[in-house]
Amino acid sequence: MTLGLLPMESGGGGYTPPGVDDFKWDSMWPGVLPDWFNKPFAQAVIGALLVIILWWIASRNLKVKPSKGQFAAEYIYEFVRNGIARDILHSDFRKFLPYLLGLFSFLLVNNWFGEFFLFMYPTFSNVGYAYGLAILSWLIYVGAGFKKWGFGGFLKKALIPEGVPGYLLPIVIPLEFLATFITRPITLALRLFANMFAGHLVVMVFVVGGGFLITYANNTFFNVAGGVSLAFSLVIMLLELFIGALQAYIFTVLTAQYVSTSIAEAH
Repeated sequence: MTLGLLPMESGGGGYTPPGVDDFKWDSMWPGVLPDWFNKPFAQAVIGALLVIILWWIASRNLKVKPSKGQFAAEYIYEFVRNGIARDILHSDFRKFLPYLLGLFSFLLVNNWFGEFFLFMYPTFSNVGYAYGLAILSWLIYVGAGFKKWGFGGFLKKALIPEGVPGYLLPIVIPLEFLATFITRPITLALRLFANMFAGHLVVMVFVVGGGFLITYANNTFFNVAGGVSLAFSLVIMLLELFIGALQAYIFTVLTAQYVSTSIAEAH
């Protein structure tokens, strides 16, 4: 991964703006590890381990008067339990709560990697990982529908809305098939990817551009502009913390909503 800066030359320097190539990663150990064993993969593994370890620690030695760590864990748990799972899935929420809680936590950690030292890269700005998580959620909500209604019953429920006249079914059935089995996982993934990619790219533009301007030789205006750009990048990074949390929430809410439509009595 490059940072967009070319070697400085006398009297100025070279600058290449950040772009798609800055989101491409080689193997962490070229010649030994395969190409897919790169930084995003390592972050995904670290993120999963952090979620498991943090929730394991949070569930031990619970006290009536919670510590700050227990209070924070309980707040996140109740936020997902009451604000997402129970509100959307109602009486069926308990069986899906562990997945929704793990999903939200995993998304939050990996989105926030983009603003923390040593990582500085949101895992889901790599579209493959966004698709992977979207496919997992797709399997959950489609599997829940098949389990409750049976294969034929779920297909009938998903593809034939109640009250649709028979002469419209040749049009409605293909559209419902696309919505349930194709567009939902695609849009779920692309929404997450696009927000993480765009946000990180904006941060890189201000950091790389500011770094270039602040080191530009014999030009006070450029130097000052570079300092302002670097300062503004900190504001953008704080905004990205909020966006990362928001995207984790949206992804989890949509997953719960899709599960709800799969198992609800009415289509």
